[in-house]
Amino acid sequence: MQLSVRFENSRDTGSNSGPVTVGWCLNETKAGIIYAPPERVRSVDLDRSHAKSASRCPAVINLESRHFLIRCPFDIHIGFARDDKGKPVLKNLNGAASTIRASKLGDKLHLVGEAEWRHPGVPTLQLSLPYLFLCDEPVYMSQVAPFMHYSREPLPGTIFGGRFPINVWPRPLMWAFEWHEPQKPLKIARGDPLFYACFETLPQDRGVAMVEAQRTPELLEYLELISGAVNYVNQTFSLFEAAEARRPETLVTPVARRPRQG
Repeated sequence: MQLSVRFENSRDTGSNSGPVTVGWCLNETKAGIIYAPPERVRSVDLDRSHAKSASRCPAVINLESRHFLIRCPFDIHIGFARDDKGKPVLKNLNGAASTIRASKLGDKLHLVGEAEWRHPGVPTLQLSLPYLFLCDEPVYMSQVAPFMHYSREPLPGTIFGGRFPINVWPRPLMWAFEWHEPQKPLKIARGDPLFYACFETLPQDRGVAMVEAQRTPELLEYLELISGAVNYVNQTFSLFEAAEARRPETLVTPVARRPRQG
């Protein structure tokens, strides 16, 4: 098996024709119904009657075809404050009217330690998510802000993500936010765009076929092998080749869905 994480060394690692199959699943099933499946970003609902419409532009279509939308799983309406000791804290601004229990919100949403903020005075917030993306061919995934979706109320900061090879390093995603205006509340409704997952294929003109993947014993064992590595080393990219040597032959096993009865 040859699955090199470096594109330039992986020219013979697949059919090199047709779409690349990318699998997605949740690493935990508890309350999994609140997490919507990834949605391909596309302009099919926009006006395409004119031959020169941007919705019919091959470059636009190609860009959109590589981006998949992840929506916010629950209502977020929080504020930033400091307690009587000066420690940064989050406030649930919805209070008793919140659709999510404060304890559950605290399990998923937390402030990064102030010493780890990238900019002084700019809090970093993280939302833990159960989404996993995996592939059996060399594919890099980038997590980016949902720049093709318009928001009437801009967020008081910026989203930042990362780029990594999902054929050797599938891991639950983390939504990260830098709160540049912490005096303003952060408000995102359930179902609003949260981020895009963008996929780079080899060759670059290959499409992406997204399928729901099974949580097979082999996949779960591999996830256990690589999980938490960031807590022990600073440069997890240095572990890619070691992980690749121990990955199972197949990570993506599509879920078989029964046809609906009429």
